[in-house]
Amino acid sequence: MAIVLFTDFGSGDIYVGQVKAVLQRLAPGVAVIDLLHDVPAFNVRAGAHLLAAMVDNFPEDSVFLAVVDPGVGGARDAVVVRADERWYVGPDNGLLSVVAARARNSDSRRISWQPPELSASFHGRDLFAPVAARLAAQGGVPADWLEHTNRLNVDFGGDDLPEIIYVDHYGNAQTAVRASGIARTASLLVGAHRLPYARVFSEAAEGAAFWYGNSQGLVEIAVNRGSAARLLGLKIGEPLVWA
Repeated sequence: MAIVLFTDFGSGDIYVGQVKAVLQRLAPGVAVIDLLHDVPAFNVRAGAHLLAAMVDNFPEDSVFLAVVDPGVGGARDAVVVRADERWYVGPDNGLLSVVAARARNSDSRRISWQPPELSASFHGRDLFAPVAARLAAQGGVPADWLEHTNRLNVDFGGDDLPEIIYVDHYGNAQTAVRASGIARTASLLVGAHRLPYARVFSEAAEGAAFWYGNSQGLVEIAVNRGSAARLLGLKIGEPLVWA
């Protein structure tokens, strides 16, 4: 059993440590894994597709504490999703919807419980972390903490998103398109550049741009020993065009 953190809090900011303090207090001895804390800030749709691409390596009963929550303190609900025997805790703003849509089986429940003290702006620490800790430490929460819902209020569906959703420190640009559905003969058009497919970096000339299927199974734009983002001027949200 582990709690897996997936947020846009930033790796160098103060927020992750505060969440971990709650988890340590309420679920001592449970492993806490930092999956990603640099989800594009406020970008719920990109986060939803990144999360869906990363969950398969985790065992059943893992608890994902997922927070990309620009509407924190507003009207959006807080939810627990059970999808393919894993737990997901977070805002009902679409962040958990791609995972739920692609799952073989899923169930959604609204979090009705509130802690005695709830910050208006930090539900990740005060609301989601205690629920995730209880799920991880005890395998469930009291029945009156949750209310069953027929569906998520915000649902992006399970289709691919043909745009760039993440740029890593190498300058590789990850998209939300699953590579298994793209012919290897297809070229990707980026501005004035026509990018061919390469299976791995070493199949491209040094300094050459290409697309490939990355280790999460998604189409990624890269440059062999260089930065695709810098060379091609790539940004989060840029759409993909195939030829």
